Amino acid sequence: MISPYPPGVPVIAPGEVITDEVLDYLRSGVDHGVLIPDAADPSVKTLRVVARH
Repeated sequence: MISPYPPGVPVIAPGEVITDEVLDYLRSGVDHGVLIPDAADPSVKTLRVVARH
């Protein structure tokens, strides 16, 4: 799950398809000082994706 702060509302939840638009939104937020505390890479340049079979 990825919840930028502020506002702290999840943008990506488990099972969601991650689109270019979502990544652009998160990266733009980082460029403007938004914190991404939930992500393995707070810059959101890379994502850790875990698949369950």
